[in-house]
Amino acid sequence: MGIYFESVNKVAYEGKSSKNPLAFKYYNPEEMIGGKTMKDHLRFSVAYWHTFTADGTDPFGAGTMERPWDRFSGMDLAKARVEAAFELFEKLGVPFFAFHDRDIAPEGKTLSETNENLNTILAMIKDYMKTSNTKLLWNTANMFTNRRFVHGAATACNADVFAYAAAQVKKGLETAKELGAENYVFWGGREGYETLLNTDLKLELDNMARFLHMAVDYAKEIGFTGQFLIEPKPKEPTTHQYDTDAATTISFLKQYGLDQSFKLNLEANHATLAGHTFEHELRVARTSGLLGSVDANQGNPLLGWDTDEFPTDLYSTTLAMYEILQNGGLGCGGLNFDAKVRRTSFEPDDLVYAHVAGMDSFARGLKVAHKLIEDRVFEDAIAERYSSYTEGIGLDIVEGRANFHTLEAYALNHHNIKNVSGRTEHLKAMLNQYLLEVE
Repeated sequence: MGIYFESVNKVAYEGKSSKNPLAFKYYNPEEMIGGKTMKDHLRFSVAYWHTFTADGTDPFGAGTMERPWDRFSGMDLAKARVEAAFELFEKLGVPFFAFHDRDIAPEGKTLSETNENLNTILAMIKDYMKTSNTKLLWNTANMFTNRRFVHGAATACNADVFAYAAAQVKKGLETAKELGAENYVFWGGREGYETLLNTDLKLELDNMARFLHMAVDYAKEIGFTGQFLIEPKPKEPTTHQYDTDAATTISFLKQYGLDQSFKLNLEANHATLAGHTFEHELRVARTSGLLGSVDANQGNPLLGWDTDEFPTDLYSTTLAMYEILQNGGLGCGGLNFDAKVRRTSFEPDDLVYAHVAGMDSFARGLKVAHKLIEDRVFEDAIAERYSSYTEGIGLDIVEGRANFHTLEAYALNHHNIKNVSGRTEHLKAMLNQYLLEVE
């Protein structure tokens, strides 16, 4: 039964009629959808930080979480978390996990001591991975918690901090190679500014690009072939974060010649904070060929911060999977549950309930999205809406034969412009129908 989740058996698929809260209602890992299993489509990942290190602390109160591994401290606690992690991975049947370096091992007094702590835990993780079916989706460096990063990391005004951050990412890339990570993520939690009054914005952006180029070079040097991902977020904790949203991040990557080396890791709650829908961010990345991976969560529209809730909104999961399927999948990316149970859901079993809910929500979204695409519900509506560009003057525009002279001549002879309805409400009703009826 295990040590830390004693009351939980391996979670199994029981179908939508099941009343068992610790069973999957929609996620059937071996079910075939469009020529691939659900497991291969969805590539679920458990986020180490929210699941095994978070304690429920918020700005108004101390931690509430009851975690059986918290009876330990220091390196003993780090080792217990590894045991708990692989027990949960096995019971959920997830294929992947993800972590920050400081999630898995505590910092020491020096960088050398910190790396020694990491090496101890990495050896333990490697041993567990030998007999586990769970692999490392991605790892990243926590360059935002320690006070040394008060002014940022790669964008810090202090060159000593830049150097420390480089050393930390160097170790992170070595870790990725050692554990066989399929990706490596850059999330610049403090890579932004509080005020322009004391900020050299151009130098900070140039330095961030220099840092990322150095990382690309070092990955090639050591033979790490995983995908590099950069994760947008608009604000919090900084007033303005440089990788604000998908479009801004893509512009940055293209400006500095990094778009051939990086794709985007997009988070639903970060889209909310940027004033976008999740599907908008996914489509922007997809149409640029830069959709790499997903942090699967949701925000609360009534709250103005990153609440990182487990995804249960079927509209969001369906439209997200629509974009992912149109992208041909996520390649070596996945659906990482960068999500935390609510502060009031403090018992260990709540971690299982939450992951089951998230996995079922995306499984349902996958099935509905696949049927929508199969039936060309949106594709046909879009094709009809833009049909004027498939012939006549529209085709001339698309194929580059038109100019202002030919367009003026056309307009002078076509006075009666007739638009057609976008049928917005009809399409939303169709989405509802598929959500309710698809088996």
